[in-house]
Amino acid sequence: MSSSPLSYKDAGVDIEAGDALVERIKPLAKKTMREGVLGGIGGFGALFEVPKRYREPVLVSGTDGVGTKLKLAFEWNMHDTVGIDLVAMSVNDVLVQGAEPLFFLDYFACGKLDVDTAAAVVGGIARGCELSGCALIGGETAEMPGMYPAGEYDLAGFAVGAVEKSKILTGATVQPGDVVLGLASSGAHSNGFSLVRKCIERAGTALPATLDGKPFKEAVMAPTRLYVKSVLAVLAQHPVKALAHITGGGLLENIPRVLPDGCAAHLKAGSWPQSELFAWLQRTAGVDDQEMNRTFNNGIGMVVVVAAADVPATAAMLREQGETVHEIGAIAPRDGGAAVVIA
Repeated sequence: MSSSPLSYKDAGVDIEAGDALVERIKPLAKKTMREGVLGGIGGFGALFEVPKRYREPVLVSGTDGVGTKLKLAFEWNMHDTVGIDLVAMSVNDVLVQGAEPLFFLDYFACGKLDVDTAAAVVGGIARGCELSGCALIGGETAEMPGMYPAGEYDLAGFAVGAVEKSKILTGATVQPGDVVLGLASSGAHSNGFSLVRKCIERAGTALPATLDGKPFKEAVMAPTRLYVKSVLAVLAQHPVKALAHITGGGLLENIPRVLPDGCAAHLKAGSWPQSELFAWLQRTAGVDDQEMNRTFNNGIGMVVVVAAADVPATAAMLREQGETVHEIGAIAPRDGGAAVVIA
C-alpha cells in the first residue's frame, strides 16, 4: 500500500475549478438582482425579503429539471440554453397560480467540473432569471467523481414566487362558456425528449437540414418560452380565471389540473398550427394526434381560460406583450367523458 499523500484533487475534486466557476458566475447573477435580495452569492443561505407592496403574501414554490434534453446537449455540445429551460420549467409553473417569481436556486452536479461548460449552463440560468424578473440568489455545484460519465451533468432548479392571497388562481371560477386561449410554444420546450431522441435515432442520417426556419439542432434545442412578464402584465389588468403550463402530459393531462369538477375543455382540432418540428416528430414516430397531445405541448405552451366577454381585451394585450395567441376551444359541462376533448 502506498503511503504517499492523497489530496482531494487526486480523488477527482478540483476546489480551484469550483472557485473559478463561482467567480465566473458572480457577474451573471448580479444582472438578475431585484428588490428583496439581501445578500450576494457565497453565503450558506440565500436571503430574500418579500416586497412590502404585498399585503397578504402567499409563497408559491416549484422545482424541476431539464430531463433527457440534456443528453442532446451533451451529444451536440449545446450548453448555453438548457439553463433557460431549467428556469422556465419552474417559473412558468409558479406563474399559473398567479404568482410573481421572486428568486431561483440551481443545483449543478457532474463527475468532473468543466468550468467553461458549467459557466455556459449557469449563463443560461441567469438569462432565464433575467427574462422572468427573478433573482438568481444561490445554488450548488457538486463535483462527484464516479457518479456521472465524463462530459455529462445533471441540473435541478427551485423557484419561489409570491401572490396576494386574494388573487391566487385556482380555476375554481371556471365554468361552461368560458374560452380557452392557447399561447404558442417555442418548440418542444423540455418535455417528451425521450421520444425526440428515439425519433432522431430512427431517422439516422436522414435528418432535415432545417425546421421552422432554423438549423435542425437549434430547432430541437430551442429553449422553453418564458411566459412570466407577459402573463403577469395581463393578470394585473384582466380577470383571468385559470392558467395551465403545458409540460409533461401535454394538453390532455395539464388542462384538467385547473378545471373544477363538472367542467371539460373542448378544444378544436386545427385551431392552432402544427410547426414543422412537431409535424416531423409525429411523422417519424408514426403516432396519432392523441399521442402527440399527450406527449408534447404540440405548439401550445400555456393555456389561459377567460370569460367570453374578456377574450378580445385579454388576447389583444397578450399579443401586445409579444405572445402568439390562438383561440383553441371552450369550457363545456363534463358528462362523465374525458376532461379534455380535441375534435
